[in-house]
Amino acid sequence: MNFLAHAYLSFGNEDVLIGNMISDFVKGKAKENYPASVQKGIILHRDIDVFTDQHEATKNMKKIFKPAVGLYAGVFTDIVYDFFLANDEVSFKSENELYLFSQNTYNVLQRNYKILPEKFQQLLPFMLQQNWLYHYRTTEGIEKSFKGIFRRAEYLTYNEVAFNMFLNNLDYLKNCYSVFMPQVHAHTQKRLTELLTE
Repeated sequence: MNFLAHAYLSFGNEDVLIGNMISDFVKGKAKENYPASVQKGIILHRDIDVFTDQHEATKNMKKIFKPAVGLYAGVFTDIVYDFFLANDEVSFKSENELYLFSQNTYNVLQRNYKILPEKFQQLLPFMLQQNWLYHYRTTEGIEKSFKGIFRRAEYLTYNEVAFNMFLNNLDYLKNCYSVFMPQVHAHTQKRLTELLTE
């Protein structure tokens, strides 16, 4: 799952949100450099990733993208999850609710800028300027995110095949999301409760 999902699955806990958002930029034992409450978010993020990667819905979604992007299929799948979450009327009852959630997430990250990993500090202005969390709701936003993957990937050359596969398989991908989301939500809520009581 990508940035929006990790923010959403922090369940309004600001320290957990910080850890959940920066986890990919914190390697191994480096998490011990952060306050215990932020470490719980880092741990939660890693738990979400394991649950996501092992889920049958994720494996099925990856099959759609694998012919075009090979081992990067999981990265594209993560972004697709954010697209459906951003358009999920159970999670965000309106476009405005998603917008406000996005702004609140940015505000938390900006208030805690000094403790963010350097690479995340460098990324944050782009996230804010382009309003990534909000724009996951549009196909144009997803296309831009896909292009970003191609720019950063060492072994991929840009092509439109992956985005066309996304457009051509929307119903199938949405069905996968609909199976997966309630399960990851319940799993993460339970795991966070465990972490907060440790």
